[in-house]
Parts: sequence; structure tokens; C-alpha cells
Amino acid sequence: MRGQIATAAAVTMLGSVLYAGPAHAAGTGYTSSYETIPGHGGTPLKALVYEPKGRGPFPLIVMPASWSLFHAEYAGAAAGFASSGYAVVAYTSRGFWDSEGRIEVAGRPDVGDVSKVIDWAVKNARADQKRIGAAGISYGAGIPLIAAAFDKRIRAVSAMSGWANLPDSLYLNQTVSEQAAAMLLSVGHVTGRPGEDLLKVQDGYLKDRFGTALPLAAVRGADAYVKRINANKPALLLSGGWQDGIFPPAQNVDFFNRLRVPKRLMYQAGDHGTPDGLGAVGLPNDSWSATRSWFDHYLKGKKNGVAKQGDVSLKANNGGSWKHFKNWNAQARSTLRYALAPGEKLARRSGAWKKTIATGNGTVADSGVVEVSGAAAQADIHWTIRPSQVARKDGLVFRGPKTGRANVISGFPELRTTVTPSARNTSLFVYLYDEAPNGKAELITHIPYTLRGATPGKARTLGLRLQPIRWKLAKGHRVTLVIDTMDIRYRSAGKRGGKLTFSSTPSNPARLTLPVGTPPPASRLP
Repeated sequence: MRGQIATAAAVTMLGSVLYAGPAHAAGTGYTSSYETIPGHGGTPLKALVYEPKGRGPFPLIVMPASWSLFHAEYAGAAAGFASSGYAVVAYTSRGFWDSEGRIEVAGRPDVGDVSKVIDWAVKNARADQKRIGAAGISYGAGIPLIAAAFDKRIRAVSAMSGWANLPDSLYLNQTVSEQAAAMLLSVGHVTGRPGEDLLKVQDGYLKDRFGTALPLAAVRGADAYVKRINANKPALLLSGGWQDGIFPPAQNVDFFNRLRVPKRLMYQAGDHGTPDGLGAVGLPNDSWSATRSWFDHYLKGKKNGVAKQGDVSLKANNGGSWKHFKNWNAQARSTLRYALAPGEKLARRSGAWKKTIATGNGTVADSGVVEVSGAAAQADIHWTIRPSQVARKDGLVFRGPKTGRANVISGFPELRTTVTPSARNTSLFVYLYDEAPNGKAELITHIPYTLRGATPGKARTLGLRLQPIRWKLAKGHRVTLVIDTMDIRYRSAGKRGGKLTFSSTPSNPARLTLPVGTPPPASRLP
């Protein structure tokens, strides 16, 4: 743990130095200042305030800092908005760095802070209380989404690399996201002052009782307040990376589909915060360009094509241009269905089979390293294995036929299979690969699943929805499915010496379902 903390501290300090550079450099069209703002309960919050020159009032953008970072994280983006006539308040979230209080993990004090910052800006920064937006990355994305459910003044939000459902992010399918949890907890201790609830979460993590934190986590996501958000009708822009290792995309997609407000969903190659970080410092960036257009339309009333673009904008994880769709379901034009057949095949017809693997042993199949694997995908470098090297005593491999033409996997792949564990607690990990003719396979997507409190020897049929993805499958390539019981990203409940049996029968066949669709013409973001 000490090594993790030292590394986290170094990375955080370096990031802070890089972000802090332009924080006090005022442009000709605005002034900037370092302020203390009374937050929820009077807790002092430190902020950078950017105020355009002119009479005002000005549309306002509130930017809470990301987990472990501080206000200067957004210096470049804030200056850009101020130059174009927005008042901006970028503040350090409570419990971190120069703001006082304790880390509340997006609790009610954090939500209240957003409203208090708005109050202050209306009185002190000539902000227009009828034209208020909020934007941020990660922690700074999740908090404004919740705040939009409780403060009707918030008319537009841009949530980048954020979350809507915290349990489905860090404890998906009852599986601890080991790398993500360790990273968040370690940097939280280095850069801030943990509150009582965060310490409870940490205790559950360390004692392998992470499920005890679910009641705390369930109310710390906008997904719990959809009815309130729909009633308030803010315009919500959600964006992120397909391989976000902290807040994976499925939970955001589910939240997005429940919204009945002006909305837009954007996903592209990247990991947690990596599609958005450069834009925060003011460099060209699709996420922040879309944010600018979003606020220009919904806060300034500009007719810039945002409302006509379509609700969903996607880039394939392995390259290409943006594609726009009317809604989430419009991206898939058909479905491919494969049976997990004897002979390690994905075939059109099913057959009866049974295969037992050992638990607690890893294979060459893994989901990669948080913040590294997804970031590499932005350069079209993907986590690669050779399925032929998967030890068959420890994993299953099913290879599909070579594709006769190029296609696009777009949406949620789904797996149905029957498992029989030998122990009460067992984890399994499902990987979908794009296997080239040379035998090398790039990871498309994956999903963890943990059986907890199962009856040993009793069969259970599972319906597993893998993380959503958009992936271009080239002609001559094949889809390959791999399943094992260990993954470097997660905490596995399976112990060595155990067994996990997979089976398929004609009446209950194991199968893989893939959403596919020919891509529409390329287009640009507004």
C-alpha cells in the first residue's frame, strides 16, 4: 500500500503542477481571482473565479474539481469560456487540498456546495441565475449530475468520465474493482481528509465486505434521482471512454436511456478521464468542444446544430470518425447469434457439452490495467493475446467463423451460459476478442461476474451483458470468446483447488449475441 500511495502522490502532484500553470494569467477579455466561497454548512471552499469584462449578467459555469485534484485542473477550459462571455467558478471539492471539510464521496454536503457556489456567483460574479451550467471530469462530473436533481437553476450539465450508478461502477456484478478502488482510496488519503463514509467504504474494501458499502453508494449517483432530474429538465451531456476502468460505460448508458430531458451521449476510445484531460488545460479536444457547443445552445440560445445532431455520438474503440444516431438502439441494425458449440466453436447450431475448469488460476486473458490500457486505445494500441495460449484447464475458448465482410459490433454483447460451482463464492471473467488471421487477438470488451453464496454443485444459468462497445471488425477476422476465473483488474472470489463447470444442452443452450450494424456516413461534431 505504501508503494501505491507514493506513486499516487507523485502522479497527483505532477498533474497539479501541469494544470496550475495558466491559472493566474488573465486574458484581455476577463479577469481572474482566487476566492474563498462558503459552501454547504459554511465550509470554506477555495476557487478560481473568471469574470468576463463588460456589464453582465453572464451565463455561469460551475466546475467542481476531480477526485484528488484542485481548481487549477480546469484553468485552460475556464479561461476559454470566460473569453467567450461566461462567468466561471472552478473550485476544489471539499476535503481536498486547499478546501476545508472532509471528503464526503458526493454526499449531500458536496451537492449542497454546488448550490452555494451558484449563490455566491450570482451575488459576486455578475452571474445570471437563469443561465447556469455545470461541467467537470470524474468526481467533478458526478456531483453536478446529482446537483441538477436538487437545484432547478441548473439548466445544462456536461459530465465527462463521470458516473451515474456508483455500485455498478466499483462493485459490478458483486465483483470488487481492485485496481480502481485501491487507486481512489490511496490518492484520497494523500491529497485529502477522508470523511466517515469514505472510511466505512475503505473498511469494507480491506475486509472483503465491499457489499456493506452499497447503501452508502446507492444514493451517491444521479441514477437514484432520475424522476427529479426529469422533472427539472436540465440539458445533460454525458461523455467518456469505452474502457473507463473506474466508471465503465454500461451504468451511464442505462441512466441515459431513462432520461426524458434534452440529452446527448458521447463515447470514444479512452480510459478514465483520458478523453477529456487535455481539454481541461485548454488544448483542442472533442469532449470540451462538444461541451462548448452544448452550453452555447442551452445557455446562450445559439442555433448551432446541437439539437439536430442526434442523441448518441460514438467513435469506434479501434479508430474512425464520429457517428451519430437518433437514440441508443439505432446504432445496431441487426443481431448475430452464435451457439457455444462443441469443439471450441461459435457456431450457428448448438450441441450438448460440458467443460470443467480450475478456479483461482489465471490465463493469458485479462482486461488490462486501469488508466493504461484504455489510454493506449486512443493511439489504436489494444490489449492483445493469442487465444491459442489460454491454458484449457483454466479457461474456455470459443472461436467464431471468419467474417466474409467488414462489420461493426455496436452496443451490448450478451452471453448466456450455465455454470455449476464447487464453492459458495466463485468469480468468472468473460472476454470478447477480435482475432486476426495471424492468431493475435485484440480485446473488444469484457465483464466480471461473481457468484456469492451459491450452492456448491447446483447449476445456475447466467445472462451476462458485457460492457457496451463500438468496434470495427475487419473482413477475415473472427470473434473469439474466452472465459476464466482470474483477472488482474479485479478481486477474484475463486480459490485455488476449486472447480467451475460450464454446460449447454439443446433445451438450454449457451449462446453469444452480438449487436451489429453497417456504419452510417461519417460526420463531424458540431
